[in-house]
Amino acid sequence: MRLAYLDCSSGISGDMTVAALVDAGVDPQAIIAGIDSLGLPGVRLEFVPVMRCAFRALHLRITHPEQHAHRHLADIHQIVERGRLLPRQKQLALGIFQAIAQAEATVHGTTLDKIHFHEVGAIDSIVDIIGAAIGFDLLGVDQVVSSPIPTGRGQVLIAHGVCTVPTPGTAELLRGVPLVDVPVNLELTTPTGAAILRTVVDRFGPLPSMTIEKIGHGAGTKDLKDRANMLRILVGETADVGLATDEVVLLETNLDDVPGEIIGYTCQRLLAAGALDAFTQPLQMKKDRPAVLLSVICRPTDQRRLEEIVFAETQTLGIRHSRLQRTTRDRGAVQVTTPWGTVAGKVSRLAGGTQFTPEYEACAQFARQFAIPLREVYRAAEQGFAQLSTAEIERAFTPPAPPSPLTTLSAGHDHSHDHGHDHGHSHDHTHDHGHDHSHDHGHSHDHGHDHGHSS
Repeated sequence: MRLAYLDCSSGISGDMTVAALVDAGVDPQAIIAGIDSLGLPGVRLEFVPVMRCAFRALHLRITHPEQHAHRHLADIHQIVERGRLLPRQKQLALGIFQAIAQAEATVHGTTLDKIHFHEVGAIDSIVDIIGAAIGFDLLGVDQVVSSPIPTGRGQVLIAHGVCTVPTPGTAELLRGVPLVDVPVNLELTTPTGAAILRTVVDRFGPLPSMTIEKIGHGAGTKDLKDRANMLRILVGETADVGLATDEVVLLETNLDDVPGEIIGYTCQRLLAAGALDAFTQPLQMKKDRPAVLLSVICRPTDQRRLEEIVFAETQTLGIRHSRLQRTTRDRGAVQVTTPWGTVAGKVSRLAGGTQFTPEYEACAQFARQFAIPLREVYRAAEQGFAQLSTAEIERAFTPPAPPSPLTTLSAGHDHSHDHGHDHGHSHDHTHDHGHDHSHDHGHSHDHGHDHGHSS
């Protein structure tokens, strides 16, 4: 399986991503041609070799005329659609813009059709996002993995005033993403970078077992004193076909005064609320008291919600929690035909092939309904799986296509015009400060829009 690993030790921004993709082997002319096809007047891209903390990297420089457009999502959609891009490239670009719009709608308490893109709707950020979509498509990898993400520290000035890093929109985009503290008083991860992560990354964790073939380095604007301010992309092959590594949280609490039926009910609530597993083990506590160890495995995003259930149901005084790495098999859902009806099941795969496991409840229902042994239903389900075609099995591992970014917009709003406007709606204050952009007014200004940020 071909894999790309994003080493975000100094954060991530849009221009760093595009430069790293080109440095890793993506044809820069293909990205330039895609951007030219958008019909944005006066836009020029240049990939410039630079040094960051004594290491070589590639830097993306964009020049364009001064403009002050505040665009809606429909305006962005029009720009993407008029470009001569491949369908997957358009899908990726619109997915990134959709992620930003949804995050801003959430933090402003409004709807997608009322969101104005400010800095992210500017030409340079549009170029970054669409360039990244083209680049990831041309990179041709099966999976994208990322390291934990540093946001940086301090405060930044945005369209709505001074905000703490990460800014509200960036924090919303990073929900569920493992973060790491890097003691740099700069905005290391920008909203554009966070939206790219949200859209293209399949999982977060350490560097997977892989054979590295290509390495790309994308430079941020600033040359920091104590670290190389760049995004590194490692591209290669992994032999772990069908295996994936992710991070889970283990919750544990010792219960010595809770009735068994309460513990059983608590486990049922936890599983219904999204726990990956909930189970108990007998314990011998101090003073030789018999007790029960309640263990819950969950996703990091579900930790607080599941802890509230444990506290409420068991009245425990404390819950231990730890983060663990786990390896899982690639899996999907299938429906198979039996003489008694359709049975749902899970199919997983490794390098040696696939394995099918029928769902117990579906099989048990037929066994009870037709008064037949459960093992007979299991055998029939396995035979039904054996009759599936290779294409039907592969579809189980194919994620559904994301909805169009415009499906959630109000039908009465038509913003499909590409010019600046300000109708008093809530504004998207996201901004990508990682660029070293020149605005051409007859002479070149290299003022970078950095505002103290490093990415």
